Amino acid sequence: MSAAGIPLAGVESAPQEAYVPQSGQTYKTHIRWFPPFHFFVLPVLLINVFVSGWLLYRSPSRLGIWELIVAMALVMTALTARVMVVAVQDRVIRLEMRLRMRELLPADLQGRIGEITREQCVGLRFASDPELPALVRRVLAGELKTKREIKQQVAQWQGDYLRA
Repeated sequence: MSAAGIPLAGVESAPQEAYVPQSGQTYKTHIRWFPPFHFFVLPVLLINVFVSGWLLYRSPSRLGIWELIVAMALVMTALTARVMVVAVQDRVIRLEMRLRMRELLPADLQGRIGEITREQCVGLRFASDPELPALVRRVLAGELKTKREIKQQVAQWQGDYLRA
């Protein structure tokens, strides 16, 4: 039972089979591109900034200045929304990993779960259940500091197909 009264027993990692698509996921292929955002919304908004800037250069006016400001604000809105989504996702990952580590880590490591940073939790989420304790031990020993270093050490990749 957690401090909040939530039962922790029975918390298990989701079975890989439930999420694994035909191709599988690896360190080299785990980056998620969301086509509507990355290949439509963002390019259109960036082109809009350049077009607004070009029109302002060609015909300087107060309206042109305002159009450029609005175009830049739209880009900032899209990027800020993306950053906020990823921040919330990272917090959920941290919670999920803390529950998973309580279930999988030996007693000597469980008391040190709070020392693992959010960024390190994000990297550890790709580790399979059997290799998680060894990777956590290396993280706590200071051998692996960044999520990139951690992800590169994962031997049995557990894909994350539900992220934003």
